[in-house]
Amino acid sequence: MIVNGLDQLLATSLERIIKENLGENTIEKIQNRLFEKYGISLTQSIKEFQKIDTVLKEFFGSGANGIETKFLQDISKVKSRDKTNKKWIIKDEKISQLILESFRDDHKTSIINSIIDEPKIISDILNENKIPQTSGYRKMNQMITDGLIVPMDSVIIEGRKVVKYKSLFDGVQIKIVKNKITIEVELNSQNFDNSLILQTIHN
Repeated sequence: MIVNGLDQLLATSLERIIKENLGENTIEKIQNRLFEKYGISLTQSIKEFQKIDTVLKEFFGSGANGIETKFLQDISKVKSRDKTNKKWIIKDEKISQLILESFRDDHKTSIINSIIDEPKIISDILNENKIPQTSGYRKMNQMITDGLIVPMDSVIIEGRKVVKYKSLFDGVQIKIVKNKITIEVELNSQNFDNSLILQTIHN
């Protein structure tokens, strides 16, 4: 199963927040029910969010919607939204740290900046930014795993299908006010609308 980039980014923090808020006994019951019903772990269910949503509704009824919304609000706050993009303020420390670490790395910053406007294949990204292949592929793969870079369409090159990648964010602003770091990100509608987590919670 291909996990949406935004869901990949949110999943680890969302799992931690769920565990912190629901307590060991409830989490154990939820994990047992997830395995009984779907044969999956809590971690996997968050990436297939309709499944944990179904189980949470079994435990909490209509109150599950409020619980899920609260968990999401612990991670981020919507600043504004229109038809083309959504602006979010990141509240979760782990996600903030992940973004900051990426922008501290010159190569990762160059990679992200080069694919904000249009998707490209990995070899073109590395060549354009004069990044060594070995370290470049390693950094690209790490950012794909983290959800900061997402697969888009593909092209056929020499008879082989090659995936193009794009930055998850259309823009990132890092602000420091009185020693407090605030990260504001702009998400395009496609990534936002394709998120199982967001669509399940908001619907």
